[in-house]
Amino acid sequence: MARGGGRQDKLRWSKLYTFSCIRPQVLLDDEQSHSLQGPGYSRVVHCNQPKLHRKKPLRYPTNHISTTKYNIISFLPKAIFEQFRRVANLYFLLAAILSLTPVTPFSAVSMIAPLAFVVGLSMAKEALEDWRRFMQDVKINSRKVNIHRGEGHFGYRHWQKLCVGDIVKVEKDQFFPADLLLLSSSYEDGICYVETMNLDGETNLKVKRSLEATLPLDDDLVFKNFSAKIRCEDPNPNLYTFVGNFEYKQQVYALDPSQILLRDSKLRNTTYVYGVVIFTGHDSKVMQNATRSPSKRSKIEKKMDKIIYILFTFLLLISLFSSVGYAAKTKIGMPHWWYLQPNKTSYIYNASKPALSGFYHLVTALILYGYLIPISLYVSIEVVKVLQAKFINHDVHMCDEETGKPAQARTSNLNEELGQVDTILSDKTGTLTCNQMEFLKCSIAGVSYGVGSSEVEIAAAKHFASEASVTSEQHMNAQDFWEDTWGGFGSSEIELEDGRSCWVKKQRRPAIKGFSFEDDRLMHGNWVKEPNVGTVHIFFRILAICHTAIPESNEKTGGFTYEAESPDEAAFLVAAREFGLEFCKRTQSSVFVREKYSSFEDPIEREFKILNLMEFNSKRKRMSIIVRDETGQIILLCKGADSVILDRLSKNGRMFETDTIKHLNEYGEAGLRTLALAFRFLEESEYSAWNAEFLRAKTSMGNDREAELERVSDIIEQDLILVGATAVEDKLQKGVPQCIDKLAQAGLKIWVLTGDKMETAINIGFACSLLRQGMKQICLSLVSHGMPSRDSTITAQAAKDNILMQITDAAQLIKLEKDPNAAFALIVDGKTLTYCLEDDLKNPFLSLAVDCASVICCRVSPKQKAMLTRLVKEGTRQTTLAIGDGANDVGMIQEADIGIGISGVEGMQAVMASDFSISQFRFLERLLVVHGHWCYKRIAQMICYFFYKNIAFGLTIFYFEAYTGFSGQSVYDDWYMILFNVILTSLPVISLGVFEQDVSSEICLQFPALYQQGPRNLFFDWYRIFGWMGNGIYSSIIIYFLNIHIFYNQAFRSDGHTADMVAVGTAMFTCIIWAVNLQIAITMSHFTWIQHLFVWGSVATWYIFLVAYGMSSLHLISGNSYQILLEALGPAPMYWAATLLVTLACNIPYLAHISFQRALNPLDHHVIQEIKYYKKDVEDQHMWKRERSRARQKTKIGLTVRVDAKIRQLREKLQKKMPSLGNQTQS
Repeated sequence: MARGGGRQDKLRWSKLYTFSCIRPQVLLDDEQSHSLQGPGYSRVVHCNQPKLHRKKPLRYPTNHISTTKYNIISFLPKAIFEQFRRVANLYFLLAAILSLTPVTPFSAVSMIAPLAFVVGLSMAKEALEDWRRFMQDVKINSRKVNIHRGEGHFGYRHWQKLCVGDIVKVEKDQFFPADLLLLSSSYEDGICYVETMNLDGETNLKVKRSLEATLPLDDDLVFKNFSAKIRCEDPNPNLYTFVGNFEYKQQVYALDPSQILLRDSKLRNTTYVYGVVIFTGHDSKVMQNATRSPSKRSKIEKKMDKIIYILFTFLLLISLFSSVGYAAKTKIGMPHWWYLQPNKTSYIYNASKPALSGFYHLVTALILYGYLIPISLYVSIEVVKVLQAKFINHDVHMCDEETGKPAQARTSNLNEELGQVDTILSDKTGTLTCNQMEFLKCSIAGVSYGVGSSEVEIAAAKHFASEASVTSEQHMNAQDFWEDTWGGFGSSEIELEDGRSCWVKKQRRPAIKGFSFEDDRLMHGNWVKEPNVGTVHIFFRILAICHTAIPESNEKTGGFTYEAESPDEAAFLVAAREFGLEFCKRTQSSVFVREKYSSFEDPIEREFKILNLMEFNSKRKRMSIIVRDETGQIILLCKGADSVILDRLSKNGRMFETDTIKHLNEYGEAGLRTLALAFRFLEESEYSAWNAEFLRAKTSMGNDREAELERVSDIIEQDLILVGATAVEDKLQKGVPQCIDKLAQAGLKIWVLTGDKMETAINIGFACSLLRQGMKQICLSLVSHGMPSRDSTITAQAAKDNILMQITDAAQLIKLEKDPNAAFALIVDGKTLTYCLEDDLKNPFLSLAVDCASVICCRVSPKQKAMLTRLVKEGTRQTTLAIGDGANDVGMIQEADIGIGISGVEGMQAVMASDFSISQFRFLERLLVVHGHWCYKRIAQMICYFFYKNIAFGLTIFYFEAYTGFSGQSVYDDWYMILFNVILTSLPVISLGVFEQDVSSEICLQFPALYQQGPRNLFFDWYRIFGWMGNGIYSSIIIYFLNIHIFYNQAFRSDGHTADMVAVGTAMFTCIIWAVNLQIAITMSHFTWIQHLFVWGSVATWYIFLVAYGMSSLHLISGNSYQILLEALGPAPMYWAATLLVTLACNIPYLAHISFQRALNPLDHHVIQEIKYYKKDVEDQHMWKRERSRARQKTKIGLTVRVDAKIRQLREKLQKKMPSLGNQTQS
């Protein structure tokens, strides 16, 4: 089969790369080759012989994966266990069992049916959610890959049928189906590009390379007789390490991570690769990083269990009291009650065995008073949560306009948790960012170019303008200064060389991806008119030449698109093209650039021969390329972090240093990512001498090879001449800075966990305002504190001691800080985090992290994300939320109390593992601040009210039973008791849980501090819970004793009839219906016609039922309640007067309480409600803005903090200009 891939396949990248393509040139001796045998290194792979791995002793797992919580066998036992973790369900299971005995006061069906309905409904919901996970697994397992079937023939097979030892051929833009050893690629020297976004979140491409010995394996037919053996480490979750040997043609070769292609990473910029399967299915590293789907319960639900315990204890106490009273009555009174025929005893009524009778009565009482523990509460909560989830799903403000994807509540169990979040742990790539860089500004020869503004600059300018307009009585809503951020700014200020400022009108032009630069001084070839045209030309050449990108012709546009290792490089190449220097071609030894100096001239193609390339890495923080131009001049072009480049300048190369540093600081304050650019000319003799030494270092063997390469590279990267600096805007997802700002004002802490390198993560932190200028950075890193991470002599204990010292010093620094406005940011790399998560360091680390304003963790593996999430969740005992969009985020999403998946471009793994999904990070603001706030208050108020009404109802049964000699008799008709929770009080409480709003969604967003009512648990703390219980006890006393007092000793009808038990019970039940429904009406802050219908409709339904029930056939249905309303109670004024008196007596104390609270100790939402009611937000804008500014939690991160700093700078500049303007006026 012919090799494919076209022009790029002829490139031998190993000749260019200095550090990434280190290829072992020597074989291992026998002693080394067998050093992998033993615990942890027992895996043996017979290449091209998959059948050997299906039987003992190997028997490796298949490539089938499963992420479900249940299977066919485990569903019933596990789901039933989950349901009976609820204490109330356990109680009602016991009650259902006891209802089968003769001592029950109710029928068995009335006890078993509700329990079966509640448990069955919840289990069906669990099954549906797991079915969705199962279908996603089926979709992944059914993907196809090209597998060697034998005799040199390849064919497609499902991923799940892949076995260890199979030879696979993966083509461009396909995912790797398992962990593979790279054998060869479409490039001649076995190089391939891999995107690991699903593993570590990084979008820049990784370079992988095969062994030299397997390069000839580049065709289908050569695998006909291919045979080899791999001995390697056992399955483990370490993404960045691999140890193994490759035995091929009687030789042994060492393997390292650069030859391993991990499952779920993607092949890019390479036509095809051949590989052999090493790890399959759950043995693969990405699955080793996965965690089991947990069963999550909200904090309110867990607390509800404690309330059930309290009520059950109360129920047990009153049941014991009742049984003791019954036993006493049976022993003392029953022998004298001739009408009960005391001689005819049974085990229930036996005066000679009162203890036994009392015991049986205890069982009766436990069932009779069961209304204190409402089984319908769980059904109502399930219904309410499902309806709340529907509102979340259909919120048009959380629907992405471009993709049409709405928010989705994938589980409704955790709605209220959204309102109690304390810490957010967020992925970076694809979650906060769009993986897109925009070239915005640059500094060349000490002159700043670019009139565009970053989001931070525009927000500050708008805010500053709004303050100015207020002074001229042109009021503007300053709090919403970021709305329509990019609109209305058609001009920008440029500071000219003579110090004067002018405003330049920005012309709208078609958007170019990666290029947002606006400045006519450089565009359209105008840069040739600049005073330092030579420096400008070199600047553009560095952009066009110093990179490792590959150009691909675009047939639609006729131009080129660039496949670059990082988005920065792509943005630089687009910028160079727009300035007139278009990178158009790369060969093995040259780079070709088309230079166009004006819009009227034809481009000139120039060739630059590549002599050496020293690529960027996190340690070097710079990239250099040495080229020879068409005149024969050797030039070193360098770009990198300003701290690195400025230290390497020559004395003659610092001409523009002062101005460039000033511009770099300005760009940094504007939230832009910066790089410094420099160059130097090399003499032929100097280069030849250096290159000889460089080649010796490159071909040397030993552990110090990389250090030697770095030393030699450092020699030539000296005496540079500074050219300028670039400023690119890391294109965040729309609204990310504003969302983070609002969440910070709501009092939430935000941590970023990313697989990216530290520099990238820090830049993103600045871009989204988690970091800002002036914030003190605490970096925990072994490398940065003199402990090289690759030094094998450093023991784990020494590393721990070093990290503990860093943590202690940082904690002391924070403690001694006296400036109240000082802010600290904690930045940790993955290797250091490994030690920080161990038992003896995790508590000091967490304590330090909590004291910092923001936390950024870099180079974090998926398993570390999950472990860190667990540490925060268990260490702080607060609600944690994890949000991500890739497979590498699944672990932390499942580990967090709430997992949010972003339905972006990285597949659906994160979404399938999540509890809620949104299409963009910015929708998290509305999901938490609006829906979270509402759901928490609704569920909290609903549960409190539920316990109130059931205590008020259930205790009246106890009072009557005690009043009637502990007879076990209920004062209410059985139908009344059945309908109480099912119909007469269910719909109002559901309407409270679904429609209640203390404030509108707009107010929630304008007053983010309202959100803190959830984390502080103001509406479900023990004070409020016991308050509602006390209210229920008070209401039960009023309802029972007032009715008994009113109806006991006097006639209640005009004909002189006194009330019997049915009349008293019906009158008492009427008072309960009125009291609890009026109570919920007073509780509600927001009424719609639905609430009015449900509340007052429930009262009306009671009267309709009484009429219908009383008109039913005699004794068959209504029993003693025949015509109870129309003939007995209805004509009696005392019945209506008692209803009014009791209802008012029950609710006046609560009404007085809330009136007192609003007047003397109002909550935040009380103040806002009164402002809105009296329309002060319209009539008194100044007061409204003042209240809004107060309704923000004090924070040290976010756009508002950075804008405040920018405003201070603008004021200082204005104050400096005012004296000069005054002097000009006087003159």
